[in-house]
Amino acid sequence: MPRYLVERTFPEGLEIPTNNDGATALMGVVGNNANEGVTWVHSYVSKDKKTTYCIYDGPTPEAVRITAKKNSLPIDSITEVEVLDPYFYH
Repeated sequence: MPRYLVERTFPEGLEIPTNNDGATALMGVVGNNANEGVTWVHSYVSKDKKTTYCIYDGPTPEAVRITAKKNSLPIDSITEVEVLDPYFYH
């Protein structure tokens, strides 16, 4: 399955409550993604919360775009990536 790095900008900052409302919102994203065969692996959020870098597994960039639209999430760029870590060569 291809892996993608998705960059997003949130001009007002991304705020997800750390309560049941936040958990419900995130599970909704996961559910919408599953309908297109897309898996949200994890995300990195800038300190000012205005930029996210999200890792997704999915069949195509278009599938990732479809899920973003369903989840009302912006996309600045999608880049297909591969994992490189320092332990690969050991």
